[in-house]
Amino acid sequence: MRDRLILALDVDSFKEAKRFLDSLFPLIKIYKVGPQLFIPYGKEIIKFIKKKGAKVFLDLKFFDIPNTVKNACKQVVNLGVDMFSLHIKGGPEMLKEAVKSTEQQAKRKSIKRPFLLGVTVLTSKDERPKVGEISELVKETRLDGIICSAKEAKLFRKNLGRRFLIVTPGIRPSGFSLQDQKRTTTPKEAISAGVDYLVVGRPVLEAEDPLKVTKDILKEIYGIRRGN
Repeated sequence: MRDRLILALDVDSFKEAKRFLDSLFPLIKIYKVGPQLFIPYGKEIIKFIKKKGAKVFLDLKFFDIPNTVKNACKQVVNLGVDMFSLHIKGGPEMLKEAVKSTEQQAKRKSIKRPFLLGVTVLTSKDERPKVGEISELVKETRLDGIICSAKEAKLFRKNLGRRFLIVTPGIRPSGFSLQDQKRTTTPKEAISAGVDYLVVGRPVLEAEDPLKVTKDILKEIYGIRRGN
């Protein structure tokens, strides 16, 4: 059974991150590290997660000139993460350089290269991505997949087929506040839309019982998958 739930470790301290990994791994086996945790702890937190036996999704949303992103991707490969994000708006040249650099560096180090995921529109924005245009860009630049709201997932899946990954953030179990998110979906809706990976943050991080909330989300994910 594929691991489909990703926990966004949007916390301030290494101690907090460790507490969630100690209590939720191996129930959750993939952890997203964004700027909030990466800036103060960088290699240290990634090394800890990998040593634990979990996978790392580095979510820094690279968006810069092609040469800068190319060099950044080399360093990402050196970190040993499993997937990372770039912004689609960086354009075809930036994305192609990113893919090429990542492949070359992984080959030099004789390791499996991380998946490259293109960010479409942030789920905090009330904006719809241009699905057809983005799908063609993903195919042209050979990204591994996209990060999008489940509201567009069905259209992206139709355009991209099963070969490409779809990752959806902003997952909110029923009854949980939307907070600053505008384009959220429930785990059930995301799975039904064809999403591969679901990213959950605050519903677990702010729960009185994170383990129970995690189990409830997983039950919804895999229950739907089995058709129950």
